[in-house]
Amino acid sequence: MRSLGIDKLPQLNIDDLCMALGERRGRHIRLVPLQLPLGSPDGLWVSTKTEDFILFEQRLAPIHGRQVILHELGHGVCDHHATLVISPDASRLLLPSLNPEMVQRALGREHSQTEAEIEAEYVGSLLSRHVNSWTPNQTWEVPPELQELAERLSALEHPSSRKS
Repeated sequence: MRSLGIDKLPQLNIDDLCMALGERRGRHIRLVPLQLPLGSPDGLWVSTKTEDFILFEQRLAPIHGRQVILHELGHGVCDHHATLVISPDASRLLLPSLNPEMVQRALGREHSQTEAEIEAEYVGSLLSRHVNSWTPNQTWEVPPELQELAERLSALEHPSSRKS
């Protein structure tokens, strides 16, 4: 956490923190609020070759949404890598329009009480010390293709939540 240097910055808002961490990672971090299907995770960190996306449930209470974003940023700070849960060939068969590498990064982490999840939560809590209060009226533009991607990824994690 000390190596991030954010303790030397004035109090940050979420966007400032994303910018500072994005500069450190050498890639832009985009926050994407979405209405995720019931039963899906409250947040997802999707990393591409050029950008990181933090998809989060927009209907959460502001303080909960803030912690979800900070948790996902924690995965980035800790440089957590996905574990293999779907092969590139299986990904091409199931999701032909999506890059198999991106699918692996999004679905590869376990969403349970693993060491990585606990570490991301802890780092997110430490990050919160440097962040101003959440701004509940802030809005972000969500491109339709990201909305569709989030729905498809969420349905893969929780097949019972798929629309019929």
